[in-house]
Amino acid sequence: MSTRPSPPSADAAAVAARGAEPDISIDLPGRDPVKARIYGERARGATVPLVLHFHGGTFVCGGLDNGRNVARLLAGAGAVVVSLDYPKAPKAPFPEPIEVGYAALEWLYKQRAKLGGKGADLFLAGEEAGGNVAAAVAMIARDRGHPPLAGQILLSPMLDPCAGTASLRQATGDAVQCRWASGWREFLNRPVNATHPYAVPGGSLRLAEVARTLVLVGKDDPMRDEGLAFAQRLQNAGIPVTCSVLPGASNWPAALYEPEGSGCAECEAVVQKHFREFFSAAPPPH
Repeated sequence: MSTRPSPPSADAAAVAARGAEPDISIDLPGRDPVKARIYGERARGATVPLVLHFHGGTFVCGGLDNGRNVARLLAGAGAVVVSLDYPKAPKAPFPEPIEVGYAALEWLYKQRAKLGGKGADLFLAGEEAGGNVAAAVAMIARDRGHPPLAGQILLSPMLDPCAGTASLRQATGDAVQCRWASGWREFLNRPVNATHPYAVPGGSLRLAEVARTLVLVGKDDPMRDEGLAFAQRLQNAGIPVTCSVLPGASNWPAALYEPEGSGCAECEAVVQKHFREFFSAAPPPH
């Protein structure tokens, strides 16, 4: 975590324009302030994609530093990114991380002209547990009719605690403890939460009208199969989906958190290309 002083959120546009990576504090109605970090820069008078990003960490760990690599890739694709330090289980189980994420999305929508420029497209993005939060917040935005989203980007998303997929079995082998299963238990808190579509987007029975989606997974990714299955279900529900298995992206999602990057310059270039194409293809939000 950076030790730089946190500028007030009202100055977010100014610090983003300088191209730094400042930490800020976001005041949310009826909630404690939440920390965030801004990535990317916008030329004066320009309009760029604006992304609310959720880091990974199996719901129970991780922070702003863990989201640095993905946030920088998003910013390198031309976006201004606000990476959120959302609350984590077990102190804050479902639905708190999701509701904080949605409140932050509403805050970002109000700040969109300052941060992204007039008419900036608004996106959600997240990896691993953060991909779950992003997918859930996209559903809430659909159900509450606001704010309009141009798309969601899900990298190796944790979407279903009951998936039991081949990719997850291959990753865990004969291990007695599975960190993903442990994270799910802490996040869901109560068995009944496992049936809620915001907690488990992969099990949602209604996917129509959510934002267009980009799903990226690694070839040996534990979440590969559930990510691909979710992409197919979105397509079946009529959602425009781009989905790709990245052949060079080994050791995902763990590699996404490495201090010096993922260790795969080629696959990072491919990921950034996917981001650019997804941003450029975004239709005007309704």
